[in-house]
Amino acid sequence: MAIFKYALNQDNIELQASNWSGLEEMFINGKRVSRKLNFGQQSQHNLTLKDGKAATLLLLLDPSTEQLVCHIYKQNNLVASLKQGKKELYRSRQLTQQAILSIGLMLVFFLTFN
Repeated sequence: MAIFKYALNQDNIELQASNWSGLEEMFINGKRVSRKLNFGQQSQHNLTLKDGKAATLLLLLDPSTEQLVCHIYKQNNLVASLKQGKKELYRSRQLTQQAILSIGLMLVFFLTFN
């Protein structure tokens, strides 16, 4: 799971993207405002901030560096570029796989002894 957090004026923006399921969720001040599935190289989330101005989060996978990049735009002006590298994405995927394996082993254990 890749998580990007950014404070933009009075708003705390968080974008969560699962590299396992493709689910992306965007939160503003803890409230989910956008949710979608994405298995492509990029996606876009549009929102309106407390001050009434438009903002856009553009999430893309850079094939040359294998970094996941989140560009944050306010009124079409780039205000931030947040990055997560290959190591963080690999670690996230590995933790997800280990959790699924653990749950599967526990289910087999319980079914075997019941």
